[in-house]
Amino acid sequence: MIEKINSNSVDIVTNSASNDVIDEQVEVPTTGIGRRFDQVAAELFADYSRSRLQQWIKQGVLQVDGHIQVPKYKLQGGEVLSLRTTLVPEGDWQAEDIPLDIVFEDEHILVLNKSANFVVHPAAGNYSGTVLNALLHHCPALISVPRAGIVHRLDKDTTGLMVVAKTLQSHTDLVLQLQARTVRREYEAVVTGLVITGGTVDQPVGRHAKQRTKMAVISDGKMARTHYKVVQRFEGYSHLRLKLETGRTHQIRVHMAHIRHPIVGDETYAGRLRIQKGASAELQASISQFPRQALHAATLELIHPHTGKLVGWDSDLPMDMQLLLEALADG
Repeated sequence: MIEKINSNSVDIVTNSASNDVIDEQVEVPTTGIGRRFDQVAAELFADYSRSRLQQWIKQGVLQVDGHIQVPKYKLQGGEVLSLRTTLVPEGDWQAEDIPLDIVFEDEHILVLNKSANFVVHPAAGNYSGTVLNALLHHCPALISVPRAGIVHRLDKDTTGLMVVAKTLQSHTDLVLQLQARTVRREYEAVVTGLVITGGTVDQPVGRHAKQRTKMAVISDGKMARTHYKVVQRFEGYSHLRLKLETGRTHQIRVHMAHIRHPIVGDETYAGRLRIQKGASAELQASISQFPRQALHAATLELIHPHTGKLVGWDSDLPMDMQLLLEALADG
């Protein structure tokens, strides 16, 4: 049973007290006898990533019976592993008072509905005005979580649902879910051409050999799989529902262009603008003036890191895509 949460309703819990201080202890069970300190720690402190635990062992804040030990130290069973540390800022990003469309929030996760023309993470040329900057203003404690809790991204001009981890434990859990592909992400898109039936694009995606800011289908890329089905067909265009099985950069945009059904408005991957012959002046204007790729993250489902329940959210198509579909229907 999926606990479905409508994006039009907001369920928000006020930020709890700071979780910057970690003070945990656990006894090594008999299954840890003769095994490495770092391996047992990864099992007993499963809320944290292996790399972070390795870092804490080397820093001496994760100890065995109150003593600093090397990661390969062999345990005898019955020792007490103690973790005492204060989380430090993960970056030097600045909080900015930028409005966020939050559709769900509790002490563990936050789900937002991202608008178009909104960069998710600071990078060269976009050091401010991003979703991350806005998140730090909304929840300052996120400065101690990797990438301010951002575990997956949407492109600047792709709209829709994103989940953010508010604690280290939730961050680790959500990253593992994404790796295990238990997070369901479905998108809606308007593409060029008449798509006859649904299907799957199973093609590896990697960095473009010559244009390094672009991605492409390449033989030595990472495995990428996108499922799609037809929602509605128009004269020369199609409205699709797409499901990501993997989450490569620009995956849907690259895969749709690869099968010669690029997303409307995608200046990076669609190539030269082509408008269906016989289209009305109104439709020609709607297509040529559409300001972004017509792609929206419409559904998000995941296992809640704290409750273990399957939860999900839906987001209606933004107005620009609704108007585009109306123009297509009118011809």
